[in-house]
Amino acid sequence: MGNRFLKRVSLRRELMCGIAGFWGAFPRPLLDAMSASIAHRGPDGAGSFFDAEAKVGLAHRRLAIIELGDAGAQPMTETSRGVTLIYNGELYNFRDLRRELEKCGHAFRGASDTEVVLRSYVEWGDACLKRLEGIFALAIWDASRKQLLIARDHLGVKPLYYTQTTRGVAFASELKALCHLRDLDRAVDRGALQSYLTHLWSPGEQTPFRAVKKLLPGHVMTVTDGEVASPRPFFQLSADVGTASLEESLERLEASLVTAVSRQLVADVPVGAFLSGGLDSSAVVALAKRQREAPLPAYCIDYDASEARREGLVRDAPYAARVAEHLDADLRHIVAEPFRVEDLAAMVEAMDEPQADPAPLYVGQIARVARAQGVRVLLSGAGGDDLLTGYRRHRALQLERMWRWAPKFARSALRNGTQRLGASVVGRRVRKAFAGADLPEDERIVNYFCWTDPARAAAVAASDSYRSPMLEFLRSLPPKTPPLQKMLLLELRFFLPDHNLNYTDKLSMQHGVEVRVPLVDLEVVRAAAAIPLSLKQRGREGKWIFKKMMERYLPRDVIYRPKTGFGAPVRSWLRGPLAPLVQDVLMGAGARVRTHLDEDALRDLINDDREGRIDGAYTILSALCIELWLRRFESAPAGLH
Repeated sequence: MGNRFLKRVSLRRELMCGIAGFWGAFPRPLLDAMSASIAHRGPDGAGSFFDAEAKVGLAHRRLAIIELGDAGAQPMTETSRGVTLIYNGELYNFRDLRRELEKCGHAFRGASDTEVVLRSYVEWGDACLKRLEGIFALAIWDASRKQLLIARDHLGVKPLYYTQTTRGVAFASELKALCHLRDLDRAVDRGALQSYLTHLWSPGEQTPFRAVKKLLPGHVMTVTDGEVASPRPFFQLSADVGTASLEESLERLEASLVTAVSRQLVADVPVGAFLSGGLDSSAVVALAKRQREAPLPAYCIDYDASEARREGLVRDAPYAARVAEHLDADLRHIVAEPFRVEDLAAMVEAMDEPQADPAPLYVGQIARVARAQGVRVLLSGAGGDDLLTGYRRHRALQLERMWRWAPKFARSALRNGTQRLGASVVGRRVRKAFAGADLPEDERIVNYFCWTDPARAAAVAASDSYRSPMLEFLRSLPPKTPPLQKMLLLELRFFLPDHNLNYTDKLSMQHGVEVRVPLVDLEVVRAAAAIPLSLKQRGREGKWIFKKMMERYLPRDVIYRPKTGFGAPVRSWLRGPLAPLVQDVLMGAGARVRTHLDEDALRDLINDDREGRIDGAYTILSALCIELWLRRFESAPAGLH
């Protein structure tokens, strides 16, 4: 494979970006419009490929992180085979693949991981996806096979949406790019709305548009000579439970984490980190300290202490300061900005989905400040709880051994009794822990991911069409899979990509900042899979083995601090700045949700929350986010193509 056939190669690993494209009878201006709508993902450059005869268009927006010159431009084409690639990601094993490809006769012009992805496809075709280890969303046009291929990384770190219209198939890193299609079916999926109301996010492929889907993590989709094939997996999580010894587990976990952090520190621009003072973010900063001389810029959000107490939240700032002092990190406190109604609308637009979680507001605020200070890359501790336990629901599931043996009538009494508890922090948590006590095991596990009673969410959504992809996933597992293993698989397969990683990617890229997630590096995932459940959740202690490992790096009071979330005073907001929005926007005559939600059921929900009969704050926030999403996305924008 002579290197004379390769065009537009970069000289090193280079960038995170955004991609968009299509196959079908679409005009060139559509490609430009799609690219422009995701320009924030790549403010450092743009490139496109359009072949009218082949009916293919590919667009790339560039955020330069490594190799800042023109050598990193995309699309990239290997002309001897007519293979063109657009790629948003980072390939961690590209050096190993490069050596293997060189043995196969490939000659490389530079050290680009993009070139490795391209030549991997040339050598192995679709099967190359199983060899790629990293985070990516990509599209490949193979002119010789008349095939367009799109794929998303194993755990769904990078987003990818697609739709099929009467003219063909279109895809993009963000849903908003697809809104430029004049023939996009904008019918709203009530089942998806029910999902957002139930979970605050949508697990699986559904979006609020019935015709727009998320390409699932570890999946690939092809259009070959005009024939659209259904997405298929190239990677699947194993349900096997780990059996490694304590010593082996500790050694492999530490080695994998050191490797992951090391290779994710590589950049030609300043790198920083989120630092909440919790175990996961502190671990990432601690491991990074071992591999660099200069103090790592670390960002922490702080907010009003009185509001935190009312909401049952714990301020992170004191813990972050403790960690920063211990690790000599350059801690940069960011005081949470006063909440503004327009911030909620901007958040929904940035996320493409009506996720009702205030945490993205803080991610966006940190990313904006970091970018202004010249930091373009942030390391995140996302994924530790999903791999190794740590959420309250993991402990609640383990405590089921005290009551799940009881007959159903007794479990129903337990459920009904706890649902009458007050609206205190403890009361809310106990109600949630026992909300599904009388359900069968798989349904009970899924119920831990619900923020409101599924029946009430169905009533508000006026829908009976929702079928839980999480429940369907559990039913596909081997029958003897332990409950905790089932829950961890749901975390990795749904909660992590569809909730945490989605908002982290969207709100950071909104400000031209790349977030890397070392704790969900495939090396770490494999190491975690080999660890027995008893070393992950040990009694009350989640992430037990991780904590034991980190005793060498961090103070014990940081490692064993109480678990807290990246939360916000939502209930105070609903009584303050959001109160007029609920009354005038959500319940007003012009509300779009009137067309898609049951008005009486929604009003009952709001009244029950105000009277203290239920804790419906987040469900009301979800309805508000749905209303704001409809106002932004349901109507056709100008300049459709």
